[in-house]
Amino acid sequence: MIINFTKPHIGRRIVACLIDYSIIYGFTFFLIFTIGTPNSEGVYSITGVQVLIPVVFWLLMTVGLEAGLGRTLGNSIVGLKAIPMQGINRKLTFGESLKRHVLDPVDMSLLGLVGIVIISNTDKNQRVGDIWAKTIVVKMSALHD
Repeated sequence: MIINFTKPHIGRRIVACLIDYSIIYGFTFFLIFTIGTPNSEGVYSITGVQVLIPVVFWLLMTVGLEAGLGRTLGNSIVGLKAIPMQGINRKLTFGESLKRHVLDPVDMSLLGLVGIVIISNTDKNQRVGDIWAKTIVVKMSALHD
């Protein structure tokens, strides 16, 4: 099946992002305050191999869920799914998903304004990560298995 059009779904995408990154940041802060150590000013930090725990958690919550189950938790809740630009209803590969999410900081910069402007001004309503990964975001209800 080929999807011939996309819509911006800006509100849904913002909510999905807030859900996913609230979980990621919540876990990271919990981890830092649980296993971290305070310095002389009372600022907690983690060091050594423990620094990799939040990175691995981010990787699992974004790329792992998207490549493994077909969508992130946030996208599942708001009814969106990222698919290849050709519109084929399949889970993204690990590489496609990694490309999308490694550029999340760019898309979320200036409180998400960069992503919103890019989505609103591209033919297929893609953000920077989608353009690089050659993916689009569609409503799950538009997909037929």
